Amino acid sequence: MLQQYNRIMVAVDGSKEAELAFKKAINVTKRNNAELVLLHVIDARAFQTMTSFDTMLAEQATDMAKESLAEYEETAKKQGLTSIKTLIEYGSPKTVIAKYVPSEHQIDLIMLGATGLNAVERLFIGSVSEYVIRHAPCDVLVVRTDLNNQLPKEE
Repeated sequence: MLQQYNRIMVAVDGSKEAELAFKKAINVTKRNNAELVLLHVIDARAFQTMTSFDTMLAEQATDMAKESLAEYEETAKKQGLTSIKTLIEYGSPKTVIAKYVPSEHQIDLIMLGATGLNAVERLFIGSVSEYVIRHAPCDVLVVRTDLNNQLPKEE
């Protein structure tokens, strides 16, 4: 009996790494006849120290996330997917991706792009993908390569 995923979540943030994960997630979702959950997390910690006047920044971040998710959703539909859910969540991306969304939405596979942090950056801020791998209640696929399984060329 083959493993079948029913609800596949891909975390997208507009980065090249997230784009690779999104493209692979479309293919995995098709093969599994699953639902694709597109997630964008707005790091609410960035807005905690701002005054109420600066709530415009949070609203702008939300509007940009909505536009971005709409583009991802349209691309997925053009690739033949019909079951797509988009989510915008607020909080620590690590926790939201690893714990909150998987339990709230019965996610059975998380796909996310590998970040380009160096060893010092990982030491101080930690890698989101590393945290997700350690804490997620489901399978996690960290995407490093393109659809041809080649490392993307550096610009």
